[in-house]
Amino acid sequence: MKFIIGIGGVTNGGKTTLTGRLIKNLPNCCVVHQDDFFKPQDQIEFGEDGFRQWDVMTALDMDAMVNTVTGWMENPVKFARSHGVSVSATNDSDPEREIHILIVEGFLLYNYKPLLDVYNKSYYVTIPYEECKRRRSTRSYTVPDPPGLFDGHVWPMYLKHRIEMENNSLDIQYLDGMKSKEELYNQVYEDIQNSLLNAL
Repeated sequence: MKFIIGIGGVTNGGKTTLTGRLIKNLPNCCVVHQDDFFKPQDQIEFGEDGFRQWDVMTALDMDAMVNTVTGWMENPVKFARSHGVSVSATNDSDPEREIHILIVEGFLLYNYKPLLDVYNKSYYVTIPYEECKRRRSTRSYTVPDPPGLFDGHVWPMYLKHRIEMENNSLDIQYLDGMKSKEELYNQVYEDIQNSLLNAL
């Protein structure tokens, strides 16, 4: 059985931390990070807001991301091995009962039509503006944020994309990123376990 989990949400909401814990504790679990598909900086255009447009779909090579997800869907065992994930066979000799999980993690997961149908579970982590701005200011990025980027580009794009996402009528479960890492993980892990049991 193949099972794809989306973990989307606002920048600095805790997506990657949550994903990291889930990968360690879910069977035969691989991950695709949307951040790995950013185009090189010289291909990121400047927008009317005066900033390079990092927080929009065109900043990402989404074709490559879809191809990666498709590669997993076609052969999760091969994908896992090529990504250094050890695959454990269940005692069951029935391959249909073997569970393979892919977590797709990123900030614009539910705004790209070709990926909307692949998710078995869709989570979205939210945190309020003040907390998001505070967390963002403590992070160091390969390309540092220019002054004013958060208020001038990052947050407005987040709000715009969130409205678009909500109009896609995908069944999204919202997560409160203000909860402790432990609480957040326990909530999602338990929910995934229940979904897997129901799907078997």
